[in-house]
Amino acid sequence: MKVAVDKETCSGCGVCVDMCPDVFEMEDEIARAKVSDVPAEFEDAVKESAEACPGESILVEE
Repeated sequence: MKVAVDKETCSGCGVCVDMCPDVFEMEDEIARAKVSDVPAEFEDAVKESAEACPGESILVEE
């Protein structure tokens, strides 16, 4: 699974960082993915983060 954050639509709310800090972090008030290839143990948390993102800014490719 691959993941990215659309910086154009990210509101910087930090919900993804709260839900999956092993994959997401805040940078200049915008979230970013620390990795592009998600380790298997974090895939469910990344999917949940994408669903919870108010700006639908988390892009997941399976």
